[in-house]
Amino acid sequence: MGTVVSIELADDLPASSLADLVASTCAWLHEVDARFSTYKDDSEVCRFRRGEIAFDDCSPDLRLVLNRCAELWMDTDGYFDAYAGGPLDPSGYVKGWSVEVASQRLALAGSRRHYIGAGGDIRMRGSGPGGRPWRVGVRHPWEADKFSWVLSLTDGAVATSGTYERGAHVFNPRTGTPASGLRSVTVVGPDLALADAYATAALAMGEAGLTWLAKRVADGYESAAVTDDGRAFTSPGLPIAAS
Repeated sequence: MGTVVSIELADDLPASSLADLVASTCAWLHEVDARFSTYKDDSEVCRFRRGEIAFDDCSPDLRLVLNRCAELWMDTDGYFDAYAGGPLDPSGYVKGWSVEVASQRLALAGSRRHYIGAGGDIRMRGSGPGGRPWRVGVRHPWEADKFSWVLSLTDGAVATSGTYERGAHVFNPRTGTPASGLRSVTVVGPDLALADAYATAALAMGEAGLTWLAKRVADGYESAAVTDDGRAFTSPGLPIAAS
């Protein structure tokens, strides 16, 4: 998936059970990587975009992801576009979706207090160690050793998309050029797959994404953003931790 994944379980369970839960989560994420990687020639995504398999012959997971990407393309006026960079690349949805599913699987298996982080995508469930909320630092887009915000959550998701770490990996589909105007976008909400997609879409929109993000608050998605020239914006309900 092109990133490091961290898993923290705060459940009061036997060590062997915790180890099994971590192992099953890692197995799921490796399965996702094998299927959706755009870097592995034998992945299902690469085979599909070369025309070697038809949509109806794809796995249920790939069909679901492609359908969701199509829905998001409509919901974002085309700014969330799995084809924005050229060939099909659903990574802007897949990473958040895979971690959201991993959290759901952990909950069904008995873990009600956990944290899964994959790059800038994080899903928390229940309370953290000591019964306190989980704390998430949002990296400063110019100073890697500092935070722009520290968030405090129990159940919820945090997704951050930016141009400061991976460079020009998000494109404005209207112009075909790398996204500009916003340096960093963070979205907080109940579903990581949507939070991740919303952050990507807003980054692609540029400063117009600030107005678009404000409209997502009614659906339970708060946000924070930093512009290319250093201005910072937050929605009113962003769960900023008390100092």
